Order: sequence, then structure tokens, then C-alpha cells
Amino acid sequence: MTRNNDERWMHHAIVLAYYAQNQGEVPIGAILVLNNKVIGKGWNQPIESHDPTAHAEIIALRQGGKVLRNYRLTESVLYVTLEPCAMCAGAIVYSRVSRLVYGARASKDGTINTCLHTLRDTRTNHHVQVNGGVLKTECSNILTHFFYQKRAEKRIHGKTILS
Repeated sequence: MTRNNDERWMHHAIVLAYYAQNQGEVPIGAILVLNNKVIGKGWNQPIESHDPTAHAEIIALRQGGKVLRNYRLTESVLYVTLEPCAMCAGAIVYSRVSRLVYGARASKDGTINTCLHTLRDTRTNHHVQVNGGVLKTECSNILTHFFYQKRAEKRIHGKTILS
């Protein structure tokens, strides 16, 4: 797939990130694509759903599995606005997504560029092609603005600032 096609789908994931933000969730969006068609989409929902596993990637993968009626999502491409965490990276490997395209780097808990390197580990049973940094500025700005607002709200109310 071309960089332009990756950017096209990442724009869809960004829209979902804004939807998550409007719901009071950390603004992360994900789109799962197979043969240039969306088979799954998700945005962060752990707060609203009271479910710690309700990350954008997991929700998109679950929808894709239902659409295909199979947990193996071979030949699919997952677009996500933020580098996946360990839980999501494991789900990406086990679902056999062919390619992951992400926007912003997660410097604290991402599993591609941190100490875990889950998606780059040659010992796993499936290898995922990874393309990072697609629309990274736009994806980073959503998160930066969100956490800036959250910290400002905490200061206004005299509470501890998020770390």
C-alpha cells in the first residue's frame, strides 16, 4: 500500500480518536482494513465501558473477527493513532494482522520502540509488518492537547496533576 493510502486510512482513525476524546476517553482511534474496506473500527472506551481491555485496537480487532467470522485476520491492516501497548500488541500478533500502521510513538508504554519490542520479536509465532509515524504530528497533537486540558482541569480544581 502506498503512503497516501496509509494517510487516508489514518485520517479515519484520527476521526475516531476525536470521538473518543468527546466521550471523555484518551483520544486513540483504530481502523482495521481488508481489501481496502473497513472491517473493524474502534476508539478507546475503557472509562465508559468499565473495561480495561476496551482499547481502540482491541475493539477494532473484535469487530473484524465478527465480520470475517474468524479470529485470524490475515491480510488485514490495522491503522492506529498511537503505538500499541503490550496488551494490544499481543492481540495484533495472535489475530495475525499482516500490517500495523501507527501514528504517534508511545514513549512510555509502546511495544515497538520501547524495551518490549513485541511486534519486532522474531520469537513470536507471527510477524507483523510495522510502519510508524504516519501523520505522527496530527496524532501526537491530539494526545498532547487532551492531556494538557486534563492537567489544566486538575490545577483549576486544586487536585494533583496527572503524571
